[in-house]
Amino acid sequence: MKKILLIATAVAALVLPARAEFRGAWVSSVYNINFPSDSGLSAETQKAQAIRILEAAKAAGLNAVLLQVRPESDALYESRIEPWSRYLTGTQGQSPGYDPLAFFIAEAKKRGIAVHAWLNPYRAAANAGQPRTANHISKKFPQFAYKVGSVLWMDPGAPEVQKHIVSVVRDLLSRYDLAGIHLDDYFYPYPTDSGAVYPFPDEKTYAAYRSAGGKLEKADWRRNNVHSLIQAISGAVHSTKPGALFGVSPFGIYTKGAPPDVKAGVDQYHQLYSDPLKWMREGWVDYLAPQLYWAEGGPQSFSSLLRWWRSPQVNTRSVPIWPGIAVDRMSSHGWPASEIATQLALEKSIAPRGRGGFLLWNIGPLTKNSKDILSVVRSH
Repeated sequence: MKKILLIATAVAALVLPARAEFRGAWVSSVYNINFPSDSGLSAETQKAQAIRILEAAKAAGLNAVLLQVRPESDALYESRIEPWSRYLTGTQGQSPGYDPLAFFIAEAKKRGIAVHAWLNPYRAAANAGQPRTANHISKKFPQFAYKVGSVLWMDPGAPEVQKHIVSVVRDLLSRYDLAGIHLDDYFYPYPTDSGAVYPFPDEKTYAAYRSAGGKLEKADWRRNNVHSLIQAISGAVHSTKPGALFGVSPFGIYTKGAPPDVKAGVDQYHQLYSDPLKWMREGWVDYLAPQLYWAEGGPQSFSSLLRWWRSPQVNTRSVPIWPGIAVDRMSSHGWPASEIATQLALEKSIAPRGRGGFLLWNIGPLTKNSKDILSVVRSH
């Protein structure tokens, strides 16, 4: 394990030229979606799966993968702060016998692929009933761990929780040869099936804020909590490893009426309490990868959304917008591969402000080469 870490940290991280197109894919570990494909697999089997994933990425012409190294406040690497992920062995805190992140980095470098560490910021447990180790964040700060449905969620309004997450980011960048840090869109819970804001029990945290002199109404306070984390991680990334990228993949629709020709369901600004436009305008993110998981020409048309995100009125600082493209919908929604080809072509034709590129959700269809998707992506 130490030998692998030395190999991974002895060379500089693979960083793409400033104007190079970004061509990436998410590699998900939560629920064993992509890697590893099941918990409890041997180290050699896991390594073989990692190589298969990277070979598929190379065959598709990708130059980056975003590996989910913190699916539920745990670690797919040898962390000094958080426990080993149960998605590796079936038991949280149990070592898989090697360092998956270090292995990914070393093998990706051989193939000319950059590795970004993808973190879920506030999910403490995908299943609140699963046992957790004593050094897990929910055990360190039980007063800020809330069961929301079946999920255990850490409170974004707790400064202690934010500081913990930032320390994880600094630790990752100081010890691993990463090209960047990436966050997904889970800050506050998604709405209920009826569209109502999901009840979130942060009354005590908000009351403490008000007692300390805070003036913001609760919705603005929640958005400000997310702003604080984004700003802090941005500072941590750029001070710990200059040249590394920090990006977020927000929900694809900002709010109702933005853009006006798109039918909004989930309202990111009012229901998820996140404002990615502010992150861009403040210069806190190096890119955004909005999840544009809809077909072209529908009520949430891919091209309408991408034009909006890349427009100078919205994106005043020319922050790169790399749309998330849902290749997995070829199976879940029966999309033909031609839909992916259309979206990749649109990404090129809708002039990017800053560096162009895209991210594929997720790597699974590429490893299976579903509907000959490798050639579709490679040709674009």
